[in-house]
Amino acid sequence: MAFMFALSMLATVGFIAAYLAIPVDKNIYVFPIGHISAMNFTLGMTLGVALFLIGAGAVHWARTLMSDVEHIDERHAIEATPEVRAKVIADFHEGAAESAFGRRKLIRNSMFGALSLLPLSGVFLLGGLSKAPGTKLRKTAWAKGKMLINQNTNQPLRPEDIQVGSLTFAMPEGMKEEDHDFQNEIAKAALMLVRLRPENIKDKKELDWSVDGIVAFSKICTHVGCPINLYEQQTHHVLCPCHQSTFDLSDGGRVVFGPAGHALPQLRIKVNDKGYLEAMGDFAEPVGPAFWERG
Repeated sequence: MAFMFALSMLATVGFIAAYLAIPVDKNIYVFPIGHISAMNFTLGMTLGVALFLIGAGAVHWARTLMSDVEHIDERHAIEATPEVRAKVIADFHEGAAESAFGRRKLIRNSMFGALSLLPLSGVFLLGGLSKAPGTKLRKTAWAKGKMLINQNTNQPLRPEDIQVGSLTFAMPEGMKEEDHDFQNEIAKAALMLVRLRPENIKDKKELDWSVDGIVAFSKICTHVGCPINLYEQQTHHVLCPCHQSTFDLSDGGRVVFGPAGHALPQLRIKVNDKGYLEAMGDFAEPVGPAFWERG
């Protein structure tokens, strides 16, 4: 039992060490889950082991050292009589004596140590809230000359690949799902393309930044950052499934319904010499929700 409590303390120390040492953007492959965050996996395992060992040690203590004699009492009124109160106190002292809580100092102190150390896990997790992202949310993986890659086929997109009324998702050239920072980068760079008839585009800037009616907007909702994936062909509206924020892709991606605070950022695109769609730079404004930490 003391061994279990000691292992629990080691697991808590491992939790703290993992939090301090493992980069937040490092991914590892875990069979059969796949590629996951190394930090999240390690924190979950160490904290789970620490909690399990405390519980297992307490249960083992109760089952092996404490008495398992059943005590049966008759029902009585809610207000206890002096005799009952005296019996309860006597039973408590008897149970304390049988548990050897006072005599078995190693088990007792190791359990107290494990319970005392465990809250440090929460302290370190709360410490992560103090790290502001600075200005890194202003930049995405998009840059001038990067081709638009279809996320489903991993092939560069041509204008003829996108039909009127269709919704296509794209990512920047050079990104791969097995990259350790893929999830962080795609969370900012995810792109959706829709082909509209040029006469249906109401916003002049949107028309100037399009190619034959193909417009490219950030896929990240400007409310809380959910991925947008619902498209209404007749109205040219896209709908966020999380909180129903609705954006008009024929009018600069402006908000027409819901809690989102501002329009979807548009990516300026063109056709390169090989006939593929490519970006003419990064988004003009930060993608996703608006908050003070954008810097």
